[in-house]
Amino acid sequence: MDRLPVRLIPRGVSIAFGALMVAAIASGVLLRAQNKVNFSVSAYKYGYRISGSDKAEMRVHQDDLVRVMFSAEDIPHSFTIDDDHYRISRRAEPGKPVMFEFRADKVGVFEIYCNLSDDPRCRKETRGKLIVEK
Repeated sequence: MDRLPVRLIPRGVSIAFGALMVAAIASGVLLRAQNKVNFSVSAYKYGYRISGSDKAEMRVHQDDLVRVMFSAEDIPHSFTIDDDHYRISRRAEPGKPVMFEFRADKVGVFEIYCNLSDDPRCRKETRGKLIVEK
């Protein structure tokens, strides 16, 4: 019976990898897989409907890749976060949804609002939140 050759990782490589892992653990670095999170957001006069939430909130973890399918039910609306870090402004018209993605790389609570309508009540009340947790 023929034996297949056994290939070993060179000792120096395995020691270096082990030392790197110990250093990462010792320094408190947590290795966490990045998640992809999908949301369906629908805007209507005076509010947002966000999938998976009974409130108009999108809850994600830091470094998640967030994919949003944004639609408008009645008149054109926008999904706007006008923060120094997140500068997102997407517009949807009834029957013409838009999809976009962003990396949730900053922790905090960020206001989502519509900045399109001429209706002052719509501009004031069409609000939601992006909540990025550590």
